[in-house]
Amino acid sequence: MNKAREPGVADAASSTQAGGLPLVANHIGGKIVAPAGGRRQAVSNPALGEACAEVVLSGAADVDAAVAAARAAFPAWAATPPLRRARLMNRLLALFNEHKQELGAAITREHGKVLSDAVGEVERGIEIIEFACGIPQLLKGDYTEQVAGGIDNWTMRQPLGVVAGVTPFNFPVMVPAWMYPVALATGNTFVLKPSPLDPSPSLMMAELVREAGFPDGVFNVVQGDKEAVEALLHHPDVQALSFVGSTPVAQSIYETGARHGKRVQALGGAKNHLIVMPDADVDKAVDALIGAAFGSAGERCMAISVAVLVGSAAERVMPQLIERARALRIGPGTDAASEMGPIVTAAARQRILGAIDAGEAAGARLVVDGRGFRAPGHEKGFFLGATVFDQVRPDMALYREEIFGPVLACVRVDSFEQALELINAHEFGNGVSLYTSDGGVAREFARRVQVGMVGVNVPIPVPMSWHGFGGWKRSLFGDTHVYGEEGVRFYTRQKSVMQRWPDSIAKGAEFAMPNARA
Repeated sequence: MNKAREPGVADAASSTQAGGLPLVANHIGGKIVAPAGGRRQAVSNPALGEACAEVVLSGAADVDAAVAAARAAFPAWAATPPLRRARLMNRLLALFNEHKQELGAAITREHGKVLSDAVGEVERGIEIIEFACGIPQLLKGDYTEQVAGGIDNWTMRQPLGVVAGVTPFNFPVMVPAWMYPVALATGNTFVLKPSPLDPSPSLMMAELVREAGFPDGVFNVVQGDKEAVEALLHHPDVQALSFVGSTPVAQSIYETGARHGKRVQALGGAKNHLIVMPDADVDKAVDALIGAAFGSAGERCMAISVAVLVGSAAERVMPQLIERARALRIGPGTDAASEMGPIVTAAARQRILGAIDAGEAAGARLVVDGRGFRAPGHEKGFFLGATVFDQVRPDMALYREEIFGPVLACVRVDSFEQALELINAHEFGNGVSLYTSDGGVAREFARRVQVGMVGVNVPIPVPMSWHGFGGWKRSLFGDTHVYGEEGVRFYTRQKSVMQRWPDSIAKGAEFAMPNARA
């Protein structure tokens, strides 16, 4: 990667269009490749409210070229000893650490999140690469000697082939890193279809993979929209697909992929709750709510969007929460003083405004209204202030639907049991948190809550790289979580071998299972 170039645009992607905007293209077979079609989409800097690049929108022919490159690279890559693959992953780890500030700057420019948060995202991706360096240990099979007369039995795990990832705008480095390091370390080849809203980091990652020494075609990037996703889902040479996005799309991808014989893990939407018990440390609970609800402008699948205030906790939490939300420092992500940046696009901002309007019309009490916020000097930016509702009811769309913005809905209940019933009745089961000083309540909560990722006095319980990430209910379609040992299982399949040599074979036809002679 050439540090002298503008951060966020890979070396080979520095061609410009009319008007001087960089073009973000495909990365196939180790090279930047122009798409077969001519469709383009503007990429915005959300803090400025203006275009900063253009991205190509690939079609089926471009997807076919990427899959063909991955398919051609697969046999040699799958045959590469796991230790050699791990050594290349170690080189990639070093390069990511070297270039994490550049990656973070690219995220901030095209997504809008504050730079410290963007660099933190890169560091979480680095953790998955670190995990992938040790994957040879997890590829070991099992062996049983003499399972029957003269027969030994063992199992092995082998890669699937060409696998793909379709990733969202909100974590353009971390979410792809949930997928491709594990896929590559286990011997698969990979095609990434990133979000067209902030695509430059995908080319930066592809350039780092190339620089680390991975063979051409092992990792490929196809820019695009729904057309590219459909092409991946229908392509006969794509063996598996990982997806992160909204629940309706996740369900559609899961059903379509399964119908075409693919292995699919599709992570969907969320409505994450944080329960505050009366015995909780209120200062820490409010800190948690502010950071988890408004960090990254609420554009996180693990953001807390519902505060469940139990009994007397409501009257202690709400005054502090209101004060802190009003005092939140909002501005461009490049400003070190900013605690929250802009919304990713003008359309997303408008959608969030509509949800706030609807919540107010439904009767929820709007105690902090962020609709009128404008960032000084950035009046064209897609900014929105922190918004807090009180007295929200479970029947309201404000409570039921994912907003994906800086909007916190506060629900009051009388008891822990009511809080637990509320959460377990929700269609989503991604993440949840409880703030309490009572170990017994915490234990019951962790045991009984119907949610995939649980925090106790931890507001955003994102598991570490060796544990795996995934929700329950309509937050996940598929059988395995991403990364960790679950990811290794997803990107490999088991083969069982039973072996016997001629001198141990009894003469004559055998009409029973061999192990019947054990």
